Amino acid sequence: MSETPASEFAIPAELLARIYAQSRAEFPGECCGYLKGRGAGMQLFPCKNFMDKLHAMDPETYPRTSANGYNFGGRELMDFTRAFDGDDPPTIIYHSHPRVGAYFSTEDEAAALAAGYPVDYLVVDAQEHEIGGAVLFRRVRDAGPGAYVEVARFPGDAR
Repeated sequence: MSETPASEFAIPAELLARIYAQSRAEFPGECCGYLKGRGAGMQLFPCKNFMDKLHAMDPETYPRTSANGYNFGGRELMDFTRAFDGDDPPTIIYHSHPRVGAYFSTEDEAAALAAGYPVDYLVVDAQEHEIGGAVLFRRVRDAGPGAYVEVARFPGDAR
């Protein structure tokens, strides 16, 4: 994939900068949120990562922490799901991968398939001293390994 995404996959630079800032602010935990719309009218909705809270309440059911997982819930999840009934539904869910690179993990794919939301997924490469970029993934198959493929790459930035 090229470093300059096609217009179908474009994320305004200002919103990408805000996602990168959130990734830095929540490092070494994963950040999360979603985007609605496309192009210049796209809107950002940062969310709180509830993974540490879930892990503390029930570590057997939720073995991951914010260091290697994300989960947004409560009011933010209600707003997200209700938005699919409106004229401007969510188009992208994003989260960061601290220290491990921007790839769609087995866990990411399993969660995305289970949720079944009609969105793309942006994964941010959050490193100790820089944001290494981000990769956008789209579902292209019904299920199983490789259901989501890379469709666009976005350059990173140093602190």
